[in-house]
Amino acid sequence: MPITHSAAKHIRADKKKRLRNQAAISELHTLVKKLRTLVKEDPSKAKEFARFTIKRIDKAASNGIVPRKRSDRKKARITSLLQKAKIQL
Repeated sequence: MPITHSAAKHIRADKKKRLRNQAAISELHTLVKKLRTLVKEDPSKAKEFARFTIKRIDKAASNGIVPRKRSDRKKARITSLLQKAKIQL
């Protein structure tokens, strides 16, 4: 139980931030999964979708939702996936 009014306010704000962050992280997972299936099924669309996915990962990192090194690792894995499929980014 929060002691002060400001502590209660922080709890409410943290709950909103947590929900917003969880939604953003979930979106990133979904985008990466869709990209993996696109690479297998339709390589021509995969290039454009990869750029969109990388842009969203960068946006999440700049907002502090995802740590910078994690975003770099995800982007590196995406580019290596595209290189294995012979798709130039």
